[in-house]
Amino acid sequence: MPRPKQQAIVIGLGQFGTAVARTLAERGVEVLAIDSAEDRVQAISTQVAEAMCFDATDHEAVQRTSPDLRDVCVCAIGDEGREASIICTALLRQAGAKRVIARANDDVHARILNLVGAHQIVNPERAFGERFASQIVHEGVKGEMLLGEGVLLSEVETPEAFVSHSLGELRLPNRFGVTVVAIRKHESGAVVLPDANTTLESGDAIVLVARDGAVAQMMEKS
Repeated sequence: MPRPKQQAIVIGLGQFGTAVARTLAERGVEVLAIDSAEDRVQAISTQVAEAMCFDATDHEAVQRTSPDLRDVCVCAIGDEGREASIICTALLRQAGAKRVIARANDDVHARILNLVGAHQIVNPERAFGERFASQIVHEGVKGEMLLGEGVLLSEVETPEAFVSHSLGELRLPNRFGVTVVAIRKHESGAVVLPDANTTLESGDAIVLVARDGAVAQMMEKS
């Protein structure tokens, strides 16, 4: 029996909310996208399962979307609607939503969203700024992605000190708390899955999983 599609509600179709809704839909999630602006709803209507235009602080309107039947509800309302985002998050919880992810603009906003019941709080601007700053400070960092709960997936250029050494010799998990999960070969661009005997070569890019800050520490000390 085929696994039923995951279902999500995304409320607030600014740049962040639109990107979340579109990407979820591309990955096979059945997305209901909501905004109070008709032009934003129209713009995404062909890319998601359903798009609706209404005020997300309207209790009855939110109830009609059946948040309790969805796998996740994302309140992505931005800077222009801090009060609306708080009310919307509270209404989703009151409607029985199993998982509510809410966008915060600052620490005070995040604390209030937590108080009204958000299961997870994200600040995309801050997260991007921190990741981008890491790339500026450490030129070898090619990109980073937050996996959740302070764990990052990072792609970095192989430090010169690591070249011609095997992963077993380098003992990166013990020394820095980072784990190499893949290597992008410089010559071919092929991605290989390494083991302890894999030797790093100049120009290779290594893909790491680590706690926030561990990769920066590794780059500074290598």
